[in-house]
Amino acid sequence: MAPEDRRAALIAATLPLMREHGTAVSTRQIAQAAGVAEGTIFGVFPDKNSLLRAALMSAFDPTATVEALAAIGTELELRDRLRAVVKLVRGRMIANAKLFAAPREFAADDREFAERMMEAQRRVQGAIVDLVDPDRDRLRRSPQAAAHLLLMVIMVSVHRGLFDDGGFEDMEDDEIVSVLLDGLLVRPSPTPTTESHT
Repeated sequence: MAPEDRRAALIAATLPLMREHGTAVSTRQIAQAAGVAEGTIFGVFPDKNSLLRAALMSAFDPTATVEALAAIGTELELRDRLRAVVKLVRGRMIANAKLFAAPREFAADDREFAERMMEAQRRVQGAIVDLVDPDRDRLRRSPQAAAHLLLMVIMVSVHRGLFDDGGFEDMEDDEIVSVLLDGLLVRPSPTPTTESHT
């Protein structure tokens, strides 16, 4: 197997294990999942952390997400567009939920890694901006601010245990969109009109 193919195979075997065990995954587990001897890992990567960094970069590579966001298009009504955004982005965040803290662990001493993580976030936010932009005149805030707020609410909904003491209840996709576009006030029920009979 060519070195690049072996590298890709090891990363592919590592990702599901990291999604289950986080950075505590062992090289023995990775080797078993990849169907190779443990020493093979160190013939491709200098150490375990190098493999975990490469797997994280793969997990948080925004290319597929950005392409899927672009495919939503701007033909749908804004609310429907945002529902599609929330469903897509939230699903991908949930898939990587166990990896959420890992980038900070590695970014502390790896400037390139930190910059790539920030660039990934910027690309996803930029793709959401493109979907919001046609309706900029309907919004109180800029498309950039709207995209940023939407990502923050999605992140809190996925990682709510990290941001509160348990009082924040889960939110459905539609509710996330409604909170962004309508705020937190409950809409009053329309008052029934009474017809007077003479």
